[in-house]
Amino acid sequence: MPTTELDAAIDTAIETTPEPSYQPTTLVCDGNEASAWGVALARPDVLAIYPITPQSSLVEYLAQFVAEGIIDAELMNVEGEHSVMSALQGAALAGARTYTATCGPGLAFMFEPYIRTPGLRLPMVASLVTRDMLTPQCVWGGHQDAMLVKEAGWIQMYCETVQEVLDTTVMAFRIAEHPDVMLPVNVNSDGNYLSYGVTGISLPAAPLVDAFMGEKNINWHAALDPERPMAIDPLTGGAGGAGPSLFASYRKSQCDGMQNALRVIEETHKDWGDRIGRYHSPLVEEYRLEGADYALVTIGSMTGAAKDAVDAARDRGEAVGVIKIKTFRPFPVEAINRALGKVKAFGVVDRSVNFGWNCGPLYQETLAAAQQLQRFIPSASFIGGLAGSDITVEHFTQVIEDTAQLLQGRTYNEPIWINRND
Repeated sequence: MPTTELDAAIDTAIETTPEPSYQPTTLVCDGNEASAWGVALARPDVLAIYPITPQSSLVEYLAQFVAEGIIDAELMNVEGEHSVMSALQGAALAGARTYTATCGPGLAFMFEPYIRTPGLRLPMVASLVTRDMLTPQCVWGGHQDAMLVKEAGWIQMYCETVQEVLDTTVMAFRIAEHPDVMLPVNVNSDGNYLSYGVTGISLPAAPLVDAFMGEKNINWHAALDPERPMAIDPLTGGAGGAGPSLFASYRKSQCDGMQNALRVIEETHKDWGDRIGRYHSPLVEEYRLEGADYALVTIGSMTGAAKDAVDAARDRGEAVGVIKIKTFRPFPVEAINRALGKVKAFGVVDRSVNFGWNCGPLYQETLAAAQQLQRFIPSASFIGGLAGSDITVEHFTQVIEDTAQLLQGRTYNEPIWINRND
């Protein structure tokens, strides 16, 4: 074909090719399905998931998406969570974008390879559909499982809404794969309240998400290649020699990656907002904090009820706000202290317990960060929502009243338990 005819044919093809749709799709779904859609938009290569309540339907959605061709990925069927993580490690080392999900006892069964993943610097994403742990027997929501592994070296982000679950799942892949981070990410959503909570969401157009994700470049530093053989996870330690210093270098590198993640999480959230038109606070959200004398510190889906209670309190003339923790690992000390620096007292509401300190783990972390402000801020620890119990607006109204008492000089030597029956 002559050049002029070829050019004309190309021009005709361009003119007649439909433009890709950039309009979002509105869906009504629960948090588990939203997670699955987030995974689909991120275009993974390998999935391996073992079902466990309240995460099980997430596996079903992913299997359906693979069967229908919505997700072009290998779905591995394995016999348990330990094998899930072990198999995905091999896939990630070979350069695949990988994903899994679990919670509760499933996370406990996964623990050995789970704690190995960040040491290998594998940029995996795993959803934790959080639930309380045993015993007494419990299959309902809570944060105890995620809090038990907070020092395992994974980045942890907690979601407030079903929409935030979808958006954060996509962003997690880009955060994990960033060359300055190269660490696995947990996207945490509250079991029952988000996993099964049905609401309307906006599914962004795939071309926009593809542009946001950019060119896939997974595990560039360690991908297994027959043409470039290497040793993975060498034995270190022992008395003297290079072993202990090599181990220390690995740990220092992990710590650096975690601290780098704070910047990358902020950059990624901003880029998502600029491209998709939907912004989420990347580290800490300040809600009605201007002019507040005291604040409630929250994490996860409870934040919605806290905001409603604060709105009502503001209408009554009470100067209270909310500080919502989005990123829990790495702990955003500077962002927390910017918020705490605006108030004279705070109460922290946890959905889990810290046995060693007889308080909530988020309270302990917030209290530690506040020490860097070099001024005393009265505080209180509240624990509630265990085993799937609800933390209602009425509960938060009482939390507001109890926290306000700190301004009058009241002290609390023990945590205040919400919805405890004794």
